[in-house]
Amino acid sequence: MVPPQKLFRFLLTALVRGGVPAAAAALAGCTSLYFPPPPHAPLLTQKGEFYGSISTNQQNNFAFQGAYAFADHLAAAGTFSSLHRAKGDKTENFDFAEASVGYFTRIPDKRVLEVYVGAGGGGTDRTERNPEQLTMRRLEGSLSKVFVQVNYASKKKRSVHLGHHDFPLSYGTALRLSYVQLNNFRIDGQGQAPIGNVIFEPITFTRVQLAGPFQLQLMSGQAFGFHPNDYLKAANSVFQLGLIIGLGGSNSWKPGAQ
Repeated sequence: MVPPQKLFRFLLTALVRGGVPAAAAALAGCTSLYFPPPPHAPLLTQKGEFYGSISTNQQNNFAFQGAYAFADHLAAAGTFSSLHRAKGDKTENFDFAEASVGYFTRIPDKRVLEVYVGAGGGGTDRTERNPEQLTMRRLEGSLSKVFVQVNYASKKKRSVHLGHHDFPLSYGTALRLSYVQLNNFRIDGQGQAPIGNVIFEPITFTRVQLAGPFQLQLMSGQAFGFHPNDYLKAANSVFQLGLIIGLGGSNSWKPGAQ
């Protein structure tokens, strides 16, 4: 049995490894008007399976996700991401929705592979203020996006033992390539030219089986932009901690399953 303090150290290490790069990236890219929604990774295994999740991060960026296998090897997925925060020097608002269709399969060694293609859109704005709380600049616009994503579940196995219970861990990777465009862009009401960027997001995630269909998920990764610009940077990294639920699927690929 692993003592509670060892479990705490394990979870703390995972949080630090994901959270410190995310916080550093956020500080380095504070001018970005794009906050990447977390890639969805339902890891579906059979027709009729449902996946849902709710997650958040240190920036209070909430994400709600769902996926459903409507046919053998075919699924539909959706994400809604929202961030609304006010600080002393700025106020930021971001709402974004995505939809995708995908193919899933189980490969011979019981791992899961998924490929999705999708599109999304939403709105973003930021109001910047000086120390006297006077508005210095306002930026606003709409966002559009198309993407392709590959999800892969690792066969690596590990469990955390706490008390008389085992909590199996599963691991995976999500690779997303997106084209994002900032449209209807205005600075202090003055129209600006549209801005586009190609963004690559390599993501890893760890899931802890809690009870029944419920799992705790830690997702972390970095976004890389191929066309640097001042307002549509890939500077806000992906770091989400959330609760997921899976119903109707096969668990034979998961750690601890027979």
